[in-house]
Amino acid sequence: MNFKRRTLSSQFPRGLVPVLFSLALAVAPLHAADEELHYLVSGKPDAVALLAPPPLPDSPEQAADMAEVHAVCHAASSNDVAVAFSEKKFSVFNFTPAVGTFFQSNNLPKTAVFFERVQKDAAAVTDDAKAYYKRPRPFTVDPNLALGKLEKNFGYPSGHSAESMVLALVLADLFPDQHDAIIAEARAISWHRVEIARHYPTDIYAGHVLAQAIVREMKASPDFQRDFAEVKAELAAAQSAGNN
Repeated sequence: MNFKRRTLSSQFPRGLVPVLFSLALAVAPLHAADEELHYLVSGKPDAVALLAPPPLPDSPEQAADMAEVHAVCHAASSNDVAVAFSEKKFSVFNFTPAVGTFFQSNNLPKTAVFFERVQKDAAAVTDDAKAYYKRPRPFTVDPNLALGKLEKNFGYPSGHSAESMVLALVLADLFPDQHDAIIAEARAISWHRVEIARHYPTDIYAGHVLAQAIVREMKASPDFQRDFAEVKAELAAAQSAGNN
């Protein structure tokens, strides 16, 4: 993908550029891979190279995708819908039921920061792919499916699916005994988005495929490896304290 970026010199008088650059260095966080990403290199993974395009409009595949959305929405209970809307914003601590009651943000500061970075990196990759594919969401194609406050961006791949699965895959490495329960929670978060017509099933599956590639790239980062080790130690201490 090609993006036009304005340089500092095009936005500010030339004399201000060195000053602004010095200030940026002064406030830049330690270990940051670049200005936006913590554990990924820009352009990796390349979602456009990795994913197949979404179904074409007016194709049989698109019709089947929409039929599935209608079926899932109509079958969803009021409780399912309420849960789906409650997950509009979510974090790794949505997985507490699968991990254990000790897994709380207030006593795991390193864990909270680490997974916020992981999720933001995943969101950045997914947002780039959405902007490229520009697939309208189901409620845009069929306004009868519109419910609640509606998103204005595009739907392919699903951000909730990619982000929740990235969190789950990393978390499952920290808690292998809870692997299946953690992955199941990510799948539930993903599928809830179909229940409220935010996504097609193919958006969900694409998000899961992208998540695996994101985690693979993250694991190659020395910063990720260092922070993962610190988080593992913090979690072990918290879990031990909770068992005493």
